[in-house]
Amino acid sequence: MSVDFASLSPLQALGIPIALIGAVFLALGAEFQHRGVNKVDAATTGNAKSGLNVGQMWALVKRPSWVIGTVMITLAIIFQLVSLYLAPLTVVQPLGAVALVITAIVNARVNKRKLDRATIRAVAFCVGGIALFVTIAALTTSTLPISELQLVVVLIILAVVLGIVTTVFLLYRTRATTVFYIVGAGILFGFVATLAKVVIERVQTLFIGGFHIGPNDWLTILCFIGLIAAGLAGTYFVQTAYSTGPPDLVVAGLTVIDPMVGVTIGIVVLGEAKSAPWWATIVFVIAGAAAVYGVFQLARRNSALETEPAAPEPTDPAPSEG
Repeated sequence: MSVDFASLSPLQALGIPIALIGAVFLALGAEFQHRGVNKVDAATTGNAKSGLNVGQMWALVKRPSWVIGTVMITLAIIFQLVSLYLAPLTVVQPLGAVALVITAIVNARVNKRKLDRATIRAVAFCVGGIALFVTIAALTTSTLPISELQLVVVLIILAVVLGIVTTVFLLYRTRATTVFYIVGAGILFGFVATLAKVVIERVQTLFIGGFHIGPNDWLTILCFIGLIAAGLAGTYFVQTAYSTGPPDLVVAGLTVIDPMVGVTIGIVVLGEAKSAPWWATIVFVIAGAAAVYGVFQLARRNSALETEPAAPEPTDPAPSEG
């Protein structure tokens, strides 16, 4: 029995290269923001590893490297939103994994350190898992109209997630690790992508309908509020993660956890994989597990590098007397 696959139209396929351009901006923006956070952490009082304080956040705004990185991240978000407008969420969202490769290379160059086999293997698991995920998603998923019940479910889940993440942060912020901030940011940004897709489609419907606002469009407003709340909380977690870990680890977590959350919502709640064959679910699970394994391997590798003794810096020769 043959299987009918949902295919991408030329306009939907255009969302893929646009998402890749956004991934490039994400990688470069992460490197610049990481540099700015480290400089602010070193020049101000307070431990940024337990959460940036108000003074440190204000100092970031005045740091040129962080501002440049923020502009690049903003461009990355714009390209991502355009790609979400053109193509299904499950296709373009995971393509951010390309940023991981770029970030790993740039970070190695900045620190004058070669990419070892352990790092390359971890990156390969991340990118390979996401690439397999995207391939199957592109063949088996499609964008469907979103019902009001689906929107309510997404908003309720987001409210619960925000409550849990905020509570854990307030109770254990002094003992929080880089992985906590990365996982928290990844989950929140997964909801940002989903809600952005919803808002884009709702605004598009308003354009087609001549800007007639119906009685139930308050859900769109709630989606926009939820998008802003999740985006701000996720951004705060990302900036704190930069102070506790290298940019390639942060980007690895975001480019794996973020799309996994977004795709899971797209499949389970929004029904974008209703036409997918039974074996696609198995492939999704295997590909996702491989990508997550790569993230944890990268985290272990960076922890090992932090414990290695630093090489002694060369000293200037003493001036000769006479």
